[in-house]
Parts: sequence; structure tokens; C-alpha cells
Amino acid sequence: MDKTLDKKLDNAIWVAHSLFQRGKASGSVANLSFVHEDKMYITASGTCFGTLKADEFAVMDMDGNPYNEKKPSKEWPLHLSVFQAKPSTGAVLHVHSTYSVLWSCLPDLNESDCIPDHTPYLKMKLGTVGLIPYEKPGSQELFNEFEKRVKENDGWLLSHHGPVVPGNDIMEAFFALEELEESAHIAWELQKIT
Repeated sequence: MDKTLDKKLDNAIWVAHSLFQRGKASGSVANLSFVHEDKMYITASGTCFGTLKADEFAVMDMDGNPYNEKKPSKEWPLHLSVFQAKPSTGAVLHVHSTYSVLWSCLPDLNESDCIPDHTPYLKMKLGTVGLIPYEKPGSQELFNEFEKRVKENDGWLLSHHGPVVPGNDIMEAFFALEELEESAHIAWELQKIT
């Protein structure tokens, strides 16, 4: 067996379980991916972060062609767009975490930097977060909007939907996602009192 791949799978499964257990991913709507030997490993359609196992990943080449029989998450084009636009990216996380989604529903957000930096940590762990206008999840329209903006930011908030966060590996993406959700939580609480 490939020990590097095993480690990437172990880390991805730990991240998925951790996010699910702490209420930052629910049901079967979250997805994650990582790159190994020029292939994208992405959670299969219908998988749950709470019960994710090593055999529940679809494998695709970097043009989106399948390597195994698993059906990938319907949002795989979002992940592939990040890998193609930012070649140093090793992993991508997408969840529907509560405060990020709440924040993404507010009107008049700055599309090029949509989460205020009330603390320094979001910029330190991730960078700027762009807002992607709402389109139906899994739709070609969403993929087109995302692809138009993928090079402009370090992470993204899909309006009325949730964050998409890259990293050099799945653990870095996880830490950045955690910071994004915490920053959205802080921003949400502060806007209620100002």
C-alpha cells in the first residue's frame, strides 16, 4: 500500500469526523478533496462526514475524468477549479457551517473581501474571502460564477450556501476553515449590537 496516500486518507477522515461531531457539517451535504499523484480524491456522492470511510472517495484525473466507479460529489467542479487555478493547493473543504452561511445571507457584503477582520487570524490562516453570488448548488451556473472568481481570493463564501476553503493539505484547509467559521461567528455577533 501507498503510505502517503494512507496518511492523506486518515487525515481527511479525521477532519470529516471532527467537523461532523462538532456540528460544522451535517447530513450528506459536505464534501472534501485532496490531490495525490496528480489525481483528485473527493468524497463520493451521498457520503456523510460523520461516517466517512477510506473506500468512499471518487478518484478523478485533473481534467475530471473518473479513475474508479464511485460517483463524485456533485460539486466536484468547484474543487477541480481550485486545483487548476491554484496548483499549490493540495486539498479543498466545503461545508455548510452555520455562521458562514448566516453571514453569506446578509445584503451588501463586499464581494472581494466579505468577512471583516475583527481579529487577525482569518487573514493569517487563510487570507481574503470572496463572495460568490448565489446559484443553485451543483449547477453549471454556480460552477461558472466560481470559476470566474477563483483566482481573485484565498477562500470563498458561496452566498446562501457555505464556505469553500483550500490548503496545502487537508489539515491546513481544516485550520483555515475553522478560522473562517469563527470569524463569521464573531462578525455575526458584532453586527447584532452595532
